[in-house]
Amino acid sequence: MEFTILRVNMTTGECHFEPLPMTYAGLGGRGLTSGIVAAEVDPASSPLGPRNKLVFAPGLLGGTNCANVNRISVGCMSPLTGGIKESNAGGVPGGQLAALGVSAVVIEGLAGEGCWRMLEIGKDHARLVPSTVHGLNNYDVVSRLVERYGRHCGYISIGRAGEYRLAVSGIAFTDQDVRPSRHAGRGGAGAVMGAKGLKAVIINPEGSPPLPVKDAEAFERAAERFAAALKGNPISGAGLTNYGTAVLVNVVNEAGGLPTRNFRQGRFKEHEALSGETLHRLTKKRGGKVARGCMPGCVIQCGGTFLDRKGGYVSKWPQLETVWAFGPNAGIDDLDMVARYDRLCDDVGVDTIDVGCALSLLMEAGVLPFGDAEAALKLVEEIGEGTVMGRVLGSGAAITGKVFGLRRVPAVKGQSLSAFDPRAIKGQGVTYATTPMGADHTAGFAVAANLLNVGGHVDPLGKEGQVALSRRMQIASAAMDSIGLCMFAGLAILDNPEMQSCLADMLNAKFGLTLGVDDIADLGKRVLRLEVDFNRRAGFTEAADRLPDFFSDEEIPPHAEKFDISAQDLDSVLKF
Repeated sequence: MEFTILRVNMTTGECHFEPLPMTYAGLGGRGLTSGIVAAEVDPASSPLGPRNKLVFAPGLLGGTNCANVNRISVGCMSPLTGGIKESNAGGVPGGQLAALGVSAVVIEGLAGEGCWRMLEIGKDHARLVPSTVHGLNNYDVVSRLVERYGRHCGYISIGRAGEYRLAVSGIAFTDQDVRPSRHAGRGGAGAVMGAKGLKAVIINPEGSPPLPVKDAEAFERAAERFAAALKGNPISGAGLTNYGTAVLVNVVNEAGGLPTRNFRQGRFKEHEALSGETLHRLTKKRGGKVARGCMPGCVIQCGGTFLDRKGGYVSKWPQLETVWAFGPNAGIDDLDMVARYDRLCDDVGVDTIDVGCALSLLMEAGVLPFGDAEAALKLVEEIGEGTVMGRVLGSGAAITGKVFGLRRVPAVKGQSLSAFDPRAIKGQGVTYATTPMGADHTAGFAVAANLLNVGGHVDPLGKEGQVALSRRMQIASAAMDSIGLCMFAGLAILDNPEMQSCLADMLNAKFGLTLGVDDIADLGKRVLRLEVDFNRRAGFTEAADRLPDFFSDEEIPPHAEKFDISAQDLDSVLKF
């Protein structure tokens, strides 16, 4: 089997496979999406125009039996930030594409106003067909497609927010229960998909040949060691498994870094009501599932199913950022309401983080009071209805702040911050400011060393070591995203040099290489250089690598800390 790129021209309707060019050799996942966007998209292009490209790419180890490696990256020039963007998701489609030998799907051109199509991909074939599901949100889209194609397929889709081309619309990927619950949510990739007239992608894995592996026995040995280490780690093998990513609610709150009521405090009095422990207890009481993987091959299993009081399915377990964005940051302390919010955002197809931050700005502007969950949900419903207020909210926090003339808008490069206040967790603040992705915690999870003592410890309130920490985490994240690993597997890897060797061994066994651990770091550096270069060509100067000034002007309780990392230090982060 040769590794190929599938190019899909929405203007002409043509689909064709081509060998992976040598230009992109050694790249997968985020590395390949960013490599293609950097090489093939003019940074002066309109993100919603015909010259932008939308790229789907599984990781370098996708489709293998390595644990936690079937994530998928989505890349484009972002309509939210105006720069390069990679957003990734779990679910089934990433592993299926990899198993078909597809290294990347590149969507080019525009279908034309009012023309909606679907892309069918199977063994050795791909074709565009007229859409039968446009005008629907994601759950109805998948329900209709399952009736037509079956439950064995993987589905990728956009909801109405993507059809409206809203700047924080995401792309949904079906999970192992064939629900559109896994999302490439950040940066507005759904708007690019909508602009191109692509409503859905259907991946039929039938007939997938065995993936080529140069040394199958060596790969198997390394994969077994890797999975055992993941299961043996107290975070990836116990904490996340039992309590989901919301296990961090109490941890971050105790550290004084849980942004509350639009980043005015670092602790939320009612945090326990939203904790992973409470989520676990409610799930067990109502008969929901605990420890559910978001993708095939997951051994961490930080997902679950959230049921209502009558035992009806509401949503997947809300992740930490969703719990925080609709919870503490909006002054809401009800997990049932958070789960309804999660389901609604998944259905209409928007980023829970940016919409949640936009809601807190509307609360600050007096449009609705802090803590009013019902009123907030009604506003989110308006996104799918396409009302003026819905379109403002669906354009994210930065636009909402401008519309309402607000100063305290927590966004960098147009993208909102997430669940970690940069004044109390300063390494995370450095990542927010300097990553090419806009304020994105997953681009360099400094919380690991700042709060969790993973990969060392750096005092979260001090200035010392934060630049080096963020640099190291951004390099590691770019490499892990390129391999296809989830962020929480990355936490275990940071703490265990043996796992780093396992990764090198698996890459070597699959591709017939002789990589060392340092070569994995070099992959991360290569990806970051591509992304920084694209943004510089798009007009981003170092002045864009800054947090909003209220973080350096205002102290956050309870520590009375400000963000005090100098501009000179920030400018040094990605110079390596």
